[in-house]
Amino acid sequence: MLIGEINHSIDAKGRYIIPAKFREELGEKFVLAKGLDSCIFVYPMKKWEAVIESLEQLSTTDPRARRFARSFTSRAFDVEIDKQFRVVLPPVLREFAGIEKDIVTIGATSRLEIWDKERWNEYCLESADTFEEDAAYFPDIRL
Repeated sequence: MLIGEINHSIDAKGRYIIPAKFREELGEKFVLAKGLDSCIFVYPMKKWEAVIESLEQLSTTDPRARRFARSFTSRAFDVEIDKQFRVVLPPVLREFAGIEKDIVTIGATSRLEIWDKERWNEYCLESADTFEEDAAYFPDIRL
């Protein structure tokens, strides 16, 4: 289970050190993809395979399904960590997420999300007032 929040930064070459608490669950090879809300999704391979299976269920005759699948998978990269536990965040994903230096990695149950620190702080402020309302929207969740 991937949970928690860690603040850190990327180096001048766009390398990101995988936080120690997430390394075992991610494994040595995983997928970086364009995420929702202007972040980068980080999928362990097993979860990525499930995502791909669900995309394969979309109708190829539906233009919206084709557009979404193309946009999502064309900006996905399988990566391997190096001996210093780093990966390069592809420039296209850094640009999409507005990442320049300071980042926040959050655990989102079955994936990680990498956010530009300033964007993450703004998102947290904007969503703080809706936490209880959002919880009520999902009555099957046992808190």
